[in-house]
Amino acid sequence: MRLLIVDDSKTMRSILSTYARNLKCDTAEAEDGLDALAKLEQSDRFDAILIDWDMPRMNGIELLKIVRANPEYDSVKTMMVTAQSSYSGVTEALSLGADDYLMKPLDEEMFAEKLRLLGLVS
Repeated sequence: MRLLIVDDSKTMRSILSTYARNLKCDTAEAEDGLDALAKLEQSDRFDAILIDWDMPRMNGIELLKIVRANPEYDSVKTMMVTAQSSYSGVTEALSLGADDYLMKPLDEEMFAEKLRLLGLVS
């Protein structure tokens, strides 16, 4: 399983990468939506993109819209991993095509369970 972790916080990217590696996933990291798009174009394949909401240059919702508009990424799962916890924020992300939503703060067990629910790990 190959995950692209998109978050402007280096610490959060490191934490999520560690959690993912503990689940035997390969990871790549991007610091914002523009960086993520570049990584998507350079890579042969990601199984999922974990997206923070609030980032500079291109936020998570803008990235989600672009990914979901591109048929090349139809099979890629997307999960918002963010402190944005309002009901309207959750429903907006899901209506735009996010497959799931994980609110910060989070722990390794919560992270693993969400990946299991998405069918990304056993």
